[in-house]
Amino acid sequence: MRKPTVHILLFMERACISLGSRTRAIGNAAKSQIVTNVRNTIHGFKKLHGRSFDDPIVQTERIRLPYELQKMPNGSAGVKVRYLEEERPFAIEQVTGMLLAKLKETSENALKKPVADCVISIPSFFTDAERRSVMAAAQVAGLNCLRLMNETTAVALAYGIYKQDLPSLDEKPRNVIFIDMGHSAYQVSICAFNKGKLKVLATTFDPYLGGRNFDEALVDYFCDEFKTKYKINVKENSRALLRLYQECEKLKKLMSANASDLPLNIECFMNDLDVSSKMNRAQFEQLCASLLARVEPPLKAVMEQANLQREDISSIEIVGGATRIPAVKEQITKFFLKDISTTLNADEAVARGCALQCAILSPAFKVREFSITDIVPYSITLRWKTSFEDGTGECEVFCKNHPAPFSKVITFHKKEPFELEAFYTNLNEVPYPDPRIGSFTIQNIFPQSDGDSSKVKVKVRINIHGIFSVASASVIEKQNIEGDHSDAPMETETSFKSESKDDVDKMQVDQEEGHQKCHAEHTPEEEIDHTGTKTKSAPSDKQDRLNQSIKKGKVKSIELPIQSSLCRQLGQDLLNSYIENEGKMIMQDKLEKERNDAKNAVEEYVYDFRDKLGTLYEKFITQEDLSKLSAILEDTENWLYEEGEDQPKQIYVDKLQELKKYGQPIQVRYMEHEERPKALNDLGKKIQLVMKVIEAYRNKDERYDHLDPAEMEKVEKYISEAMSWLNSKMNAQNKLSLTQDPVVKVSEIVTKSKELDNFCNPIIYKPKPKVEVAEDPAKANSEHNGPMDGQSGTETKPDTTKDSSLHTKSSGEMEVD
Repeated sequence: MRKPTVHILLFMERACISLGSRTRAIGNAAKSQIVTNVRNTIHGFKKLHGRSFDDPIVQTERIRLPYELQKMPNGSAGVKVRYLEEERPFAIEQVTGMLLAKLKETSENALKKPVADCVISIPSFFTDAERRSVMAAAQVAGLNCLRLMNETTAVALAYGIYKQDLPSLDEKPRNVIFIDMGHSAYQVSICAFNKGKLKVLATTFDPYLGGRNFDEALVDYFCDEFKTKYKINVKENSRALLRLYQECEKLKKLMSANASDLPLNIECFMNDLDVSSKMNRAQFEQLCASLLARVEPPLKAVMEQANLQREDISSIEIVGGATRIPAVKEQITKFFLKDISTTLNADEAVARGCALQCAILSPAFKVREFSITDIVPYSITLRWKTSFEDGTGECEVFCKNHPAPFSKVITFHKKEPFELEAFYTNLNEVPYPDPRIGSFTIQNIFPQSDGDSSKVKVKVRINIHGIFSVASASVIEKQNIEGDHSDAPMETETSFKSESKDDVDKMQVDQEEGHQKCHAEHTPEEEIDHTGTKTKSAPSDKQDRLNQSIKKGKVKSIELPIQSSLCRQLGQDLLNSYIENEGKMIMQDKLEKERNDAKNAVEEYVYDFRDKLGTLYEKFITQEDLSKLSAILEDTENWLYEEGEDQPKQIYVDKLQELKKYGQPIQVRYMEHEERPKALNDLGKKIQLVMKVIEAYRNKDERYDHLDPAEMEKVEKYISEAMSWLNSKMNAQNKLSLTQDPVVKVSEIVTKSKELDNFCNPIIYKPKPKVEVAEDPAKANSEHNGPMDGQSGTETKPDTTKDSSLHTKSSGEMEVD
């Protein structure tokens, strides 16, 4: 049985992870510690994925972050925090793994089932290295990522899958622009919708523009003002700076709804000073003029890349917290000259899209069919060594905005193993300092038996996660049957062979000794839909090729091993160590939670019992015992905040048992006193009911004249004993004070009541034997001649009144009051 799937929105720029001396806090629990545990609370780590410590972006982020970044042994960026009373470095994959593991736990608690699969959303501008880093983080958390989904694509899916009025497949698609400005990034995409189909046409972005930039503009303004007004340098104090960021974010949200002057007041801000200031929307927009000017360029670029005009756009959908800023909305409206739509939930749209994608990929859910075609954000080129003068050959295998997922086959003519180097074509378009994706060595290549170069088919792929790879390689060996090998061109023979491969859009790149050729060969009979489904060639054409192949010779395809070396790829041994460490931290968190729960149980018992001693339990304890128990509770409370502050779990368990030894008898007296009257009343009613039956039996009541005298004698004796037991226990209990333990417990009374039912009821409620009465022949005849079931009986109808009265009397003989 397949395990349930969940969607996970990777909103790491706002996620918090706080590490302490004994445990970790993740999510809201960690957010409350940002100011108090500033050096060990990690947040804003999304942009550090897949980057080296020396990366310019990492160094820029390092200035913003209050915690310390560290260079890991493999050169990547990591964080250095104090955990379990020691300084420890954590890779970004480990940090994100902590977050995903917490989300996994939350999902499992909600579903009451184990969770194994997920869909994770990422920015559309993430490069291969960043995407592989996120995939590794999912493995650290013990999750199988079904898809890394671009955030704008997730929003488009959430928008389109519920639309009932989309144009049919043979009609002009509906073009919708999705604009997402979140905390730290700005993304724009254009999507074409048909019924059951979503195709991303183009996407643009500004990875360095988001809500936090507007917060920073306010923070810088107030820092300068406070420096002049109060003579304090806020940026030298991490805690004060974080508090100012929090207040500026609140002020920004208030200004989105109010254009008047708004106050900013922070008590005990720094050096025991209370600070205050004010700001209005007009001032704010003037401060952020340079940021607002960056809203339009991505909008213009996406329209150019999609080759669309303003009139081709049917709707403009905005999501993300920063799109709530009125000036941002104004810039978007000004560019498109039409109103923007806010029908999507600005905070949840990406998560909804991920949930829907997860449901589509999971066999456990039945979802409306909806195909999704994403795009490649950057053009990708392959480079290889040749024997030509310049020594290298290049070919752009995937252009910018190429449909994805997608596969292509490249043909090489080689006599020996060779290496393919994949890199991003235009580095200025990529927000990453290293254009390299990786190198792939195709091994085990030898010349043909006649000395010619071997024909090598290499399949390259952009997979569902948007990650590039050399998926497979094979050498095509020709085996002549008749004629000379020169009569059988290898391209002709392998054209049919290539069609048998899955998910390929044939790209032919031939390299021979002395010259090189790079061109794309698109076979019109081989159609690819960009989800990876290939439409086969026409049968007649395919048969002609097959006949030609048989006539000239036959070919054999041999798979070749590929050795990959990917840029910033996490080693398997290192990944395994991260997985092991995460398991240890989860176990530590579990043990610490159990310890805290045991401690809290003692504290809760002390407060709860002390409160009840003065109210509910006051009548059930002597004054002497009250003084003694109050002293014990007070001593326990003091112990909890002194030497009992940090004790093992078992100490707290033993302490709770010791307290219950004194408190349990008092609690029992109270519960017995509250429940005893009802139990006694129930037993008394049952005894009275049986005694009435005995009295009716003695008076020769016809309802009970069938009962066995010997059994009724036993019932009478049993009831007499039960009455004596009940009276003796009640008399004894009435002589006791409330501070004494009860003579009889409620459980004993309930047991006695059940015993009475089990003994007496089968006897006194024994059914009366049925007596067969001889029927009058005339009446029986009239009844037999009456209407059958389902027929109308208008001519002869029996006297139902009489029958029902007889039936009532008969059944009444078995009734017992």
